[in-house]
Amino acid sequence: MNALVAVLIGILAATALWACLSVRIVRQFERGVIFRFGRVRPKTIGPGLAVILPIADRLHKVSMQIVTLPIPAQDGITRDNVTVRVDAVIYFRVVDPVRVIVDVQDYGSAICQVALASLRSIIGKSELDDLLSNRERLNQGLELMIDSPAVDWGVHIDRVEIKDVVLPETMKRSMSRQAEAERERRSRVITAEGELQASEKLAQAAECMAAHPAALQLRLLQTVVEVAAEKNSTLVLPFPVELLRFLERATPAEPELRAEPEQRVGQEQRLGQEQGVLR
Repeated sequence: MNALVAVLIGILAATALWACLSVRIVRQFERGVIFRFGRVRPKTIGPGLAVILPIADRLHKVSMQIVTLPIPAQDGITRDNVTVRVDAVIYFRVVDPVRVIVDVQDYGSAICQVALASLRSIIGKSELDDLLSNRERLNQGLELMIDSPAVDWGVHIDRVEIKDVVLPETMKRSMSRQAEAERERRSRVITAEGELQASEKLAQAAECMAAHPAALQLRLLQTVVEVAAEKNSTLVLPFPVELLRFLERATPAEPELRAEPEQRVGQEQRLGQEQGVLR
């Protein structure tokens, strides 16, 4: 009886030990890759309980979640010879757990190194204006450059974003002066366009008043009303300009004395002689 109990206890202990060595738990966002005697099994293990052979099998778990990998800031020179410092971020996920485990030793480090090289290449091929204003196209180009080798590793690049572009202080001051000059140019153009439109309207008003003289009188009376409303102590008497022109034509011109220098000397001598006789 004691021997039977000991056997049962031994069987239960062996079963518990076998369960501890052979049963594995795979979470919902993971996939399991089994190596049996060093050879990879083509079928992956889904989430839940996974049973493996204690000595023959080795289970490697691979996360299928989207991984966020920041790219360290890189110094580079753009195509228009401007030194910039650019950093970015990559969003990727594993699509083939077997290839990720077998083909790449550390797929995270591999993606990071490819991203660094691609970011330097993008900086050298782009101009400063593209880095500042056309980031969407640069993000797409950077994504294609990183995704090309990543597909062979069983990794899919979801998105690449350029986070920040750091410029030198001298370039910032130059860009601020450029923006100020551009604003000044726009203000001058708008002012000139306003003056042009005003001159066109004034020319049309002048033509209308020339065709209808009563319009000029009405405008004059409106001006008198406006002046009287602003300053009540001011008295405005309209004086027609035509009357001034009539008086100017009616006044005779005074004769101008244009004596020659010799005549002026003779006149002075005669004047002196007359004054002597009078004395």
